[in-house]
Amino acid sequence: MPREALDAVRNALFDAGAGRIGEYEHCSWYTQGTGTFRGGEGTNPSLGEAGREERVAELRLETVFPEELQEGVIAALREAHPYEEPAFDVYALL
Repeated sequence: MPREALDAVRNALFDAGAGRIGEYEHCSWYTQGTGTFRGGEGTNPSLGEAGREERVAELRLETVFPEELQEGVIAALREAHPYEEPAFDVYALL
């Protein structure tokens, strides 16, 4: 996500119950990298323009949540994230 979206997305995830480890809350990790994408026909990218490959400075955010909150956490992510199609992974920690 763009750096300016970090706090809004983190807060939405935390409000949905993510980021709790024991007696700690608002737990997350993020790092900077470069994201690339090219929107196809009918897309409306928030950065750049459809049909042209873009390379943008982005942050990768990671947090944790219990499995039973997954649906709400993903809904919160989609609502708060500025991109039309945010990329995300969900995987179990065993």
